[in-house]
Amino acid sequence: MVLSLKLRAILFPFKMEPRREELLHELGDMWDEIGEAEEDRRGMLQALEEECLNVYRAKVEQVRQHRAQLKREIADSVAEVAAICATIGEPPTTVQIACSSLKGTGNLKEELGLIAPELAEMRKRRDDRRRHFLDVTDRLNRIQQEINPPGGQPRVAVDSSDLTLCKLEELRAHLLHLQTEKESRTRKVTELRALLHSSSLVLGMDPREFYTRGNEQAAGDMSDVAIATLASEIDRLREIKRDRMHKLQDLVGTMLELWHLMDTPSEEQTKFQSVACNIAASEDEITEPNTLSMDFIHHVEAEVVRLEKLKECRMKDLVLKKYDELKEIRRRARLPEEDHGDTVLMFDAIDSDSERSLILERLEVQISEARDLEFSRKDVLERMEKWQAALEEESWLEEYSRNENRYNVGKGTHLVLKRAEKARALVSKMPAMAEALTAKVVAWEKERGTRFEYDGEGLLDVLEEYNNTRKEKEQERKRQRDQRRLQGPGERDASPVARPPPKNIKNVTRTLSMGGSAGGGRKASSSSRPSTPSFLKSPMSARRGGSDEGQVLSDSFE
Repeated sequence: MVLSLKLRAILFPFKMEPRREELLHELGDMWDEIGEAEEDRRGMLQALEEECLNVYRAKVEQVRQHRAQLKREIADSVAEVAAICATIGEPPTTVQIACSSLKGTGNLKEELGLIAPELAEMRKRRDDRRRHFLDVTDRLNRIQQEINPPGGQPRVAVDSSDLTLCKLEELRAHLLHLQTEKESRTRKVTELRALLHSSSLVLGMDPREFYTRGNEQAAGDMSDVAIATLASEIDRLREIKRDRMHKLQDLVGTMLELWHLMDTPSEEQTKFQSVACNIAASEDEITEPNTLSMDFIHHVEAEVVRLEKLKECRMKDLVLKKYDELKEIRRRARLPEEDHGDTVLMFDAIDSDSERSLILERLEVQISEARDLEFSRKDVLERMEKWQAALEEESWLEEYSRNENRYNVGKGTHLVLKRAEKARALVSKMPAMAEALTAKVVAWEKERGTRFEYDGEGLLDVLEEYNNTRKEKEQERKRQRDQRRLQGPGERDASPVARPPPKNIKNVTRTLSMGGSAGGGRKASSSSRPSTPSFLKSPMSARRGGSDEGQVLSDSFE
């Protein structure tokens, strides 16, 4: 291959320079002076030429290696750009654009100079992406270490071969999920610790006792083991709380019964009023500290024991008091009285506290039954009381009608006339009142399956007797009116018809003032007034008064 002049000038510059000729000429002179043979001279020149060729060959090999190195660097740079693009998820067009910029230059150094900035940019982007990955994975590993104990799950490492945005978003989504789970676990642990703290205070325990156990948990531990340990401890405390609550409720129930039994003053009840209010409370409603502590339970237990001993000392007084209470309830309910004298004597003869308590419990049952019976008879008794008041008004009206001096003018006469007018209106409604009362009694007897007794007599018999008596009185009044019509005016004035006293209709009467001029008539009428049967006497009779009472009773009954 023929070298170009430029290249020949570069490779063999001494052929074109006078310096080479001078050196060869000086060498020939020295060889002439020395007397070197021609063959030796030719050999030395050949050796010198061979040395020069070896130098050229070494330089050519060095340049060849440098060229190969530049090509390798360019190829490696392009390959690295392509690898980085694949790692960070850049599209292939980036590599294609980088390779297209190298075409047509013909200079390896220029090509390397063009690819180096692109490579540096891609490396920078890869390093930035790796830092994002490292940040996310570090946070992931920290949260996993908080949530799970060491060795529970493998650590998340950065995969240098996959630094794409898709992988980064996947790790971020996983991080968000772990952050949410961490917040949830944090709230749960906080709630469990608060519940453990409150339960310990309610039971009178030190909350630090839990943390001083063998498997003490760190303050920020939110692992499954820590949560399970907290839940287990809370269940244990809840079971203790439930047992103590039942025990305390039994004690308080007994204490309330003893209070009621012995009429304990409110001053003595005050110090136990708070626990008495919790007798019907649920487990979650008891939150006051030391409410279920053993000291407080022992305190309540001691109070119950004291009341039990006091009850033993006052047992007879309690029985007599309960008998009086039962008697009063039966009196209010207008039930026949029962004689309990034998039971009291039997109680004195009994020495066993259990048998005495049994008598007291039986008496409590009788009082409860009597109260229920009183409540069921309340409506009938109220109507009966109003009907008795109407009977009083009827009796008073009859006495007033028989009074010869009722029309005499005197002090208070107008009040008596006004009352008589209202009494007539009330008496006219008595048949309807009796009918309504009878219907109530019949309904009560049908519901209870027994006879309604009023002071020992059947109330229906009393009402039936009243209806019969009323019919007889009406027939007597009709007979007297017919007799007066048959008599002439002179005969009625000469021989007035004697009015027979009213028959015993089991009414309730009372004496009321009729004015200053009616005093003589009042004495005469009181002597012929019928007696009042005891079974119709009402406690309301002594409290009635006023001229408007009849109208008020009539209106309230209706």
